[in-house]
Amino acid sequence: MRNVEFRIPQIMFDELFAHLFPGDHDEHGAVIAAGICESARGTRFLARKLFIAREGIDYVASKYGYRALSADFVARVSNFCAQNRLCYFAIHCHGGSDSVSFSGVDTDSHKRSYPALLDITEGGPVGALVFAQNAIAGEVWTRNGVHTLDSMTVVGLNHRRLYPAPKKSATIADNIYHRQSLLFGARGQEHLKGAKIAIIGMGGVGSLVSEWAARVGVGEIVAIDYDKLEPSNNSRVVGAMRWDAIEALLNSRFAALRALGKRLSTFKVHVGRRVARAANPKVKYDAVVGNIVDEKFALKLKDADYIFLCADSMQSRLVFNALVHQYLIPGVQIGSKVSVDRATGDILDIFCVSRPVLPQPNGGCLWCNQLISPAKLQEEAISEEQRKRQAYVDDPTIHAPSVITLNALGAAQAVNEFLFSLVGLHDDEGQVAGYRMASPRARRWSKVGCASETSCPHCGDMKTSVFAKGDRASLPCRAAS
Repeated sequence: MRNVEFRIPQIMFDELFAHLFPGDHDEHGAVIAAGICESARGTRFLARKLFIAREGIDYVASKYGYRALSADFVARVSNFCAQNRLCYFAIHCHGGSDSVSFSGVDTDSHKRSYPALLDITEGGPVGALVFAQNAIAGEVWTRNGVHTLDSMTVVGLNHRRLYPAPKKSATIADNIYHRQSLLFGARGQEHLKGAKIAIIGMGGVGSLVSEWAARVGVGEIVAIDYDKLEPSNNSRVVGAMRWDAIEALLNSRFAALRALGKRLSTFKVHVGRRVARAANPKVKYDAVVGNIVDEKFALKLKDADYIFLCADSMQSRLVFNALVHQYLIPGVQIGSKVSVDRATGDILDIFCVSRPVLPQPNGGCLWCNQLISPAKLQEEAISEEQRKRQAYVDDPTIHAPSVITLNALGAAQAVNEFLFSLVGLHDDEGQVAGYRMASPRARRWSKVGCASETSCPHCGDMKTSVFAKGDRASLPCRAAS
């Protein structure tokens, strides 16, 4: 395995840490059942369920060392992993702070028990994690060998990273980032360089996110959209040129010229790539002409570090929400809406929204907060034309007003959410993220709380939910054509 990472939601990490380090300076144990994500970037294990080992019952004196998980506890949890196609990770703690490693007793225990656990869990993988206060070490057993854990990412409002030993001091490689590194720090700039973000929809909002991400030094961007530019996009899509959508051809009365104009028009993702590379020639940019609803495109995002949803179809919301929770990838949904009186044409309301979604209960799940409409999903599945329209107004004959400055309001908040999460700058880490809604006419930002349902198919704790299952569950995508 290359680049082995363990990802765990902040809420679960806090519960585990409180159990391992209650202040008694003793050793404690637990098990995590985890999903798995394998990609070109490496292997991620995704913490789905935590099993706390009770002192003297599940975590007992060992004849080989100090303490160990009881045979009954191991059997119960390993069977749970086998039945749910999850990976088994035994956990205990050592003393110390910034460095940790397995003892000889630990590694001997792995050799005795893990081959059998691989059989019980039908191939696992299985493994072990050992914690110090600010460090983690891990070992992963597979049919093909034993692998070392590189790091753990605690996914929350602020990302936290744990390693077996302190990382070397980071250095700024490029002077262009000097001013922002005064805010993010050298280590933060290094995290940006190593990050992969995904952008779903490259219209007025997505094009802003794309350029800003490239400018701050994000190392890899995947942008997905199937649309080409139209003349009306030129005022809102960053970097669009007049020749990207030739109005004279597209509006010609001759069908042949209109067809030529359509063929010559530039895909929005290609405009985004052009702008991003102009801002940062070193960025790795994957401009995907496709629909997030198709599984082969959705799976390109499964190893991202952050996802921006900049399209407003119900199907894109559904797939985005599933990716966030199934693969433990934080994200944000961005949008703006101008409500218009159909009879008079008067503007009724204007608002912009930035909805962070964290993969944990009360994290902003779009399904729990009734932001994914089953009725709309059914409509979009029936009509290809409806999938291509952004549903800002109900009447398809009315074009929704849209202005780049309104797009920028939500996009700026969302990109700041990403930056502050990645480098750990949020000052309310222990609070529910919530949504941020701007009302430009009232010159006001307001916070909207989040609902959470245990029966949710995405973030819930039911057996059938996809939470943290990774590759061992299916995304809600349409069948390949």
